[in-house]
Amino acid sequence: MNCSPNDLKDFFFGELAEAERGRVRAHLGECSECHEEFERLRLTQSALHALRDEEPPRRIAFVSDPVFEPHWWRRMWRSGPQLGFASAAMLAAAILVHGFARPQQIVNAPPQSSAALDARIGAEVARRIEPAVRAAVAESEARQAQKATELVSDVRKLKLQRAEDRVYFAESLSVIQRRYNVLQVASADLGVRQ
Repeated sequence: MNCSPNDLKDFFFGELAEAERGRVRAHLGECSECHEEFERLRLTQSALHALRDEEPPRRIAFVSDPVFEPHWWRRMWRSGPQLGFASAAMLAAAILVHGFARPQQIVNAPPQSSAALDARIGAEVARRIEPAVRAAVAESEARQAQKATELVSDVRKLKLQRAEDRVYFAESLSVIQRRYNVLQVASADLGVRQ
C-alpha cells in the first residue's frame, strides 16, 4: 500500500471494506509516518469528544441576510459621491428657500443724488450717535461727581484730623510750659539760677 491520507482517514472512520482494512492495518505496522498520522487523528477525536455538547443556534444568519446590511444613512455616510450629492442638494434647497422667503425689495426706487444720500447718512449717524454720546457723558459726569464727593469727604476728614492735631499740640505745649514754670519756681526757691 502506498501512503495515502485518504485511505488512512477512511480506515479511521470505518468506511473501508474488510479486505482494505486489513491492508491498512498492515501498512500502519510498517510505516511510522502513517502510524503518527493515525495517532494524531485519535488525539483529535478524543479532544473533540471531551468538549461539552452545545445547542446549535436556531437560526443561522448568512452574510446576504438583511440583518447584516447597514442602514440607508450608514451607506450614505460611507459613500463619498452620495454624501457630496446630498450636500449639494441641501445647499441648493437652502438657496431656493432663501430666495423665496426673504422680503421683496423695492426695485423701482427713484435714484438719489449723492448730496441727498450724504445728508440722510449724516442725519442717521447723528440720530444714532447723539444718544450714545449723551449716555457716555452722563456716565462720565456721574463718575466725576462721585469722585469729587469722595475727595471732599477726604478733605473734611483731613481738616478734622488737622484740628485735632493742633489741639493735641497746644495741650502738649501747655503741659510742657507748666513743667517748665514749675522747674523755674522750684529752682528760684532753692536759690539756683539758670
